[in-house]
Amino acid sequence: MLMGAHVEQTDPVAEAVARGADVAQFFLGDPQGWKAPMVSYAGGADGLKQAAADAGVTLYVHAPYVLNVATFNNRIRIPSRKLLQQHVNLAAEVGAAGVIVHGGHLGAKDDPEKGFDNWRKAIDGLEMPVPVLIENTAGGSNAMARHLERIERLWAAVLSAEGGDQVGFCLDTCHAHAGGNELLGLVGRVQEITGRIDLVHINDSRDDFDSGADRHANLGSGNCDPEGLAEVCRQAGAPLMLETPGGVDEHRADLDWLRERV
Repeated sequence: MLMGAHVEQTDPVAEAVARGADVAQFFLGDPQGWKAPMVSYAGGADGLKQAAADAGVTLYVHAPYVLNVATFNNRIRIPSRKLLQQHVNLAAEVGAAGVIVHGGHLGAKDDPEKGFDNWRKAIDGLEMPVPVLIENTAGGSNAMARHLERIERLWAAVLSAEGGDQVGFCLDTCHAHAGGNELLGLVGRVQEITGRIDLVHINDSRDDFDSGADRHANLGSGNCDPEGLAEVCRQAGAPLMLETPGGVDEHRADLDWLRERV
């Protein structure tokens, strides 16, 4: 079972090795900005790809948080689609296994069906040299991927798009808990909808069940059911990626927590 963490982007391979990790996730720039992605690694895209291969580390890229391809707002939706394509292209250059992107949200009075169709259009127009992995989110009353019934409608829209079968799913345990989804039995419920789980963001939650708050905690220190966390990891059959607070020492402790239980 592959395990790792989200790490600093300057040298994600070295960060993974320091944690004893098999996988590493990183940003290609500012996660809160709209600038085109860039590789911070000193050896460039080719050098990073080779370093990862030499170290036996599988890389994943997380798209910026600002992306929202579902929104009705053209000034956000159109740049989001452009920036997602740029990230997918550069992720392919560094040899990444996928690009993770949040499901997005709409305004309180917006029709969710149009949001799902905006996702279909985004996938229709996207070239995917590496897969896009849609991640469930924690909050928002009109989110595309907070509750399972919304994920089901989103997935139907995505699969109707050309290339939709290349889209994967990233299950975040903190987001699921904070979004009001019980962790025990969750893998089976998600797989009934999507047919797949390609990556697990394995995070505890600082906040209560169904709080809608996206605040991650180190494993065993938050409000997620520990057995639920362990069950997700055992059943998902996918790489496990920490997005928990801290650096090397904290992530090593979280990885040890996982190895004891999975």
